Amino acid sequence: MADLKKTRIDLAREGFITDEVREVAGDEGISPEQLSRDIAEGLSVISRNVKHDIRPLGIGRGLRTKINANIGTSKDRVSLEEEMDKLDVLIKYGANAVMDLSTGGPIKDIRRLMMRKSTIAVGTVPIYQAVAKAAEDKGSIAKMSADDLFQVIEEQAAEGVDFVTVHCGLTRKTIEILREDGRILDIVSRGGAFLVEWMIYNDRENPLYEDYDRLLDLSRKYDLTLSLGDGARPGCLADATDRTQIDELLTLGELRDRAVKEGVQVIIEGPGHVPLNQVELNMKMQKEICKGAPFYVLGPLVTDIAMGYDHIAAAIGGAIGGAAGADFLCYVTPSEHIRLPNIEDVKEGVIASKIAAHAADIAKGVKGAIEMDNEMARRRKALDWNGQIELSLNPEKVKSWRAEVPPTESQVCSMCGEFCAIKTVEEALRKK
Repeated sequence: MADLKKTRIDLAREGFITDEVREVAGDEGISPEQLSRDIAEGLSVISRNVKHDIRPLGIGRGLRTKINANIGTSKDRVSLEEEMDKLDVLIKYGANAVMDLSTGGPIKDIRRLMMRKSTIAVGTVPIYQAVAKAAEDKGSIAKMSADDLFQVIEEQAAEGVDFVTVHCGLTRKTIEILREDGRILDIVSRGGAFLVEWMIYNDRENPLYEDYDRLLDLSRKYDLTLSLGDGARPGCLADATDRTQIDELLTLGELRDRAVKEGVQVIIEGPGHVPLNQVELNMKMQKEICKGAPFYVLGPLVTDIAMGYDHIAAAIGGAIGGAAGADFLCYVTPSEHIRLPNIEDVKEGVIASKIAAHAADIAKGVKGAIEMDNEMARRRKALDWNGQIELSLNPEKVKSWRAEVPPTESQVCSMCGEFCAIKTVEEALRKK
């Protein structure tokens, strides 16, 4: 490895507690010393590129469960204005990070505009830009060179991207296991699919795996957080927790060790579609194999038939997954599997994911989580409607619905009206 500047892991190992660590620890209600130790051991990360001036994002052990929201254009739908409106909405409703998944249109312009506007951490999947350019310039995704891919990663890191998804664990061995497994849905990860095509067409190993040291050198330069992607994640319940998925996870565990040893922050991406009874197993398996590294999950979706309501399927899996150890939830919108999400889809996806993350934090005993619910209960007891609206995840919606309640029922809800249980019991208890 090249002798580059000191990273967060380097400084934590040397016992330096930085202002950044103190800031995150203060936000999370934990000691800076504990957070620094967790960073040194690869149990937590602070995702902020040295070139991006945002509030640092802490992900990992003992911290609040964070959520990410994906936006971005496709070749068939390109509107910078709409994507920036989506960015405003997802920030407003509490996303902790945003990923630009653009595959069409002016990809660089979209990302650079997002970097300027975003007040939260920004992530990307660099292979999307690399393959889009290869298809345009060379006529084929498979004609992308390894240098093309690494140049895009460096370009994005230099612009200040905070974390990148890189499918380093999808190897030629994984492809052979995939052939034998007989999955219903072979590969549903877009980045994973690009790499499978590239490896088969070129009869070569995955460059992100083969030249992993090059990726680590680049990451050290910007203190870039690597999100080790799950290119072989299951795309339906029938394929969950199979040999293909586990083979990739074992490789990610090895790559996690190499990254932390070299001072590079890593999070591990997890499965997409998992039966309810396997969610906890998957979380605990990842934590064991990857030695407690922060775990980032897409959902997981606990049923395949929730089209139009996949944000609910994902929130169910996310709550259970978060309670079992997942640290970072990727939202899913109602339009998942159907079309590019619109602004309303983004809002609904963020709120559903926030509910899942908060429920998980209560179960994990994260400091301050249950206190919010206790405060909501007190305000309900007091029939304090403005207070309840203030604490809700979507105050505008609650306020508009509350406005529909008849004036004669101004103190209570129109479900119970004059027979309000809270009011009835309170009045009864006052009687001698």
